Amino acid sequence: MTVHTAQLDGRAASAAELAPLAFAGYAHFTAAQVRGGRIRGLDLHLNRLREASAELFGRALPDDRMRDFLRAGLAASPGDVSLTATVFSRPGEFVAADADLSVLVRTGPPASGPSGPLALAVVEYERPLAGVKHVGEVGKTYYLRRAVQQGFDDAAFVDRAGRFSEASIWNLAFWDGDSVVWPRAEALPGTMMRMVRRQLDRLGVSQRTEEIAVPDLPGLAGAVVMNSWTPAVPVHRIGAAALPPAPEFAELLRRAHAQEPLVAP
Repeated sequence: MTVHTAQLDGRAASAAELAPLAFAGYAHFTAAQVRGGRIRGLDLHLNRLREASAELFGRALPDDRMRDFLRAGLAASPGDVSLTATVFSRPGEFVAADADLSVLVRTGPPASGPSGPLALAVVEYERPLAGVKHVGEVGKTYYLRRAVQQGFDDAAFVDRAGRFSEASIWNLAFWDGDSVVWPRAEALPGTMMRMVRRQLDRLGVSQRTEEIAVPDLPGLAGAVVMNSWTPAVPVHRIGAAALPPAPEFAELLRRAHAQEPLVAP
């Protein structure tokens, strides 16, 4: 089977159908790692797609139809792939209340993310519609590139109040030695973050949400970033603040992720 596939509304997409999407900037998506044809946190991915469609388009496709599209995409792919499902309306039709919604399911090689540890630049930036995983986000890529040019691996964002929110393509998580600390600010609630949080609850691990700013970093015992690739990439520096290694923290998050069952669409 081919690793790179593109299915539009459940069938192989042609080049003519895909070409207009290169200029379509009003859409949302979810990304997942597929192992053995199954996905962890499938319910969270479906919820994300449904809620984002309601926000952007005022309506959403039924979960059963979305599952059909996911199954069609996976049927044309190997068992282990990276998968992205993007929901959009035809270019020029996104303002119409009755415009049809389409789903592009793409697959590519499986990924596990960088091993780290990472150094993150501190950038003041607030993503528009932070709670939606939407396309066409120039800002986060721009600041990632700037961070790399400055000798960092990536960028961590703070809002206008100086509170950490997220990183360029990652959620942030901190460790105080006893509890997992999630930053309180407007950010995209990642499916990985949601999986880890509910499994930490089931494991009885203490966690809390609080405002975290640059002056608070020296008092923390570790930090990681996470996204659909991985539940934990260690972070050893944010701006000028060094963070201690916390292998037990990263292992805890990986263990929580492993508790999430793999589910076939």
